Amino acid sequence: MRDMNAVVGSHDIVLITLDTLRYDVADALCAAGRTPTLAGVLPGGRWEKRHTPGSFTYAAHAAMLAGFFPTPVTPGPHPRPFAARFPGSETTGDGTWVFDAADLPTGLAKAGYHTVCVGGVGFFNGLTPLGSALPSLFAERHWEPSFGVTNPDSLDHQIDRVAAVLAGRPASQRLFLLLNVSALHQPNKHYLPGAVDDSLASHGAALEYVDGRIGRLLGMLRRPSYVIVCSDHGTAYGEDGHTGHRIGHETVWTVPYGEFVLS
Repeated sequence: MRDMNAVVGSHDIVLITLDTLRYDVADALCAAGRTPTLAGVLPGGRWEKRHTPGSFTYAAHAAMLAGFFPTPVTPGPHPRPFAARFPGSETTGDGTWVFDAADLPTGLAKAGYHTVCVGGVGFFNGLTPLGSALPSLFAERHWEPSFGVTNPDSLDHQIDRVAAVLAGRPASQRLFLLLNVSALHQPNKHYLPGAVDDSLASHGAALEYVDGRIGRLLGMLRRPSYVIVCSDHGTAYGEDGHTGHRIGHETVWTVPYGEFVLS
């Protein structure tokens, strides 16, 4: 793990959550050369296998935005990059950036960061009290229907908004950006020509769409930027009779994770 005390204040911090992306699909496509952009920035060219802190979007993001990112699958304890100060933490190490707030956006705002959320799935839509809970942690938040799960060009629209956000920020102020990518989430059959139902194949096709667009996003981020790209949870497509997430199944709990610095 990097010494986050040297990162905070000197780097923009970017969290890209590929909502609902399964580890096995991400790893297989990466190994097959079908996601070259992501392979080009992931350490060693491959995803790290981790366990999510929550089995659906709200729970996982609430945990991550308190500093509890997906945990390595190997036995721990594993030091965390960010942690709210509280007595008895066993995963706060020398390289952990410790903040005195209940959530990471507030902690980073106290450290001088401008915090921005560009949402994707319904938990970020701001249309209801629940859909406003996570975005309300940020000073600036964006969502519109074209960012959502039913739009085949959702990531294109989200990246357009990120570009506008970056254009409007002074270079002197550090930025914390959360981009919740909705394209992997059901429905994703529109990414696979001729598909009538969502499937592992259409899930993979959605990831190929994301890989084809994410290079534009990475190219526009300010330097230096510390980037975490990961899934919040996986999802089942009929395994052991299960469909969807918010269940305790291996396809849900195992997620891909990567972190790197753009300099």
